Amino acid sequence: MRILFWGTPAYAVPSLDALAAAGHQIVGVVSQPDRRRGRGKELMPSAVKARALELGIPVFTPERIRKDPDCQRQLADLGADVYVVVAFGQILPPEILEQPPLGCWNGHGSLLPRWRGAGPIQWSLLEGDSETGVGIMAMEVGLDTGPVLLERSLPIGLLENARVLAERLAQLTGALLVEAMPRIEAAGPGPEAERLSRLQVKQQGEQGMTYARMLTKEDFQIDWTRSALAIHRQVMGLYPGATSSWQGKRLKLLATEPLVKRLADELSPEAATLAQRWGLEPGELSLPDPATPAGTVLEVVPEVGLVVATSGCPLLIREAQLEGKAASGGQSLLQQLGAQPGDHLGRV
Repeated sequence: MRILFWGTPAYAVPSLDALAAAGHQIVGVVSQPDRRRGRGKELMPSAVKARALELGIPVFTPERIRKDPDCQRQLADLGADVYVVVAFGQILPPEILEQPPLGCWNGHGSLLPRWRGAGPIQWSLLEGDSETGVGIMAMEVGLDTGPVLLERSLPIGLLENARVLAERLAQLTGALLVEAMPRIEAAGPGPEAERLSRLQVKQQGEQGMTYARMLTKEDFQIDWTRSALAIHRQVMGLYPGATSSWQGKRLKLLATEPLVKRLADELSPEAATLAQRWGLEPGELSLPDPATPAGTVLEVVPEVGLVVATSGCPLLIREAQLEGKAASGGQSLLQQLGAQPGDHLGRV
């Protein structure tokens, strides 16, 4: 088929590659405009634009597609059969949704209707979901409200961060889009209701619906009075941005493990051993010394990391990045921080 692809971040690149490799003709790519990035603030293309240029595909970068009728006409003139959207970053107006004869289809990184909106991967980790997945959804004016054609789930590991989970979901999104295209083509053009009926799509409904709100600076601040599991989910979900402080400097936490006895089977061998020593028994509400302030270093474990007090079971810090330093873990982290039991981590 003739496909117009809409996408911006690295997450969308595997989908573009998969559709091209499957033999579809990518007649154009629409991506967000170049932005200034990095220390030098150089103007850089999006990951999708960069890949499209490598493939020799024409690229369009409207600042606001809904307010750019000239670009809308240019896209219509490409004569695409179908529009495919993966993490584009703008809401498509009705004028665009009505253009392709086979409709507009979105590869969304959650099990709809859970986590509509931006950041579904981060929020699935922040909220401790046991699974997530990808849905191929027919687009409509509402935000991620359209009916679902295909859906696949993936389990979420306790020690899996947002970057690793996004890589798995990105590959799955590409595979599902390739699977969906022959069905969409076979259903043919015509009134939308009739096309979707032929495709036997599943309406979402509102039961179980959650919205992935935009993250704020406060979301990245670690509050040591929360539980070890909540802080760990914050570190994994916001990787690599969850932030504490160490001796007046910013400290980004990159890898942690909650020392909870009931989770021992999901922990590393080192953390499982520490959980037996530091984890709480059922019914216990605090550490052996309830006067220990949250954020206190309880133990420095050679070659492993720091055990830090929270509101309940402690948290093991395995990898972090101190302001002005490279990321480090294990013994390198311990040497870099020079931590001792009784030292404190806090808010920036």
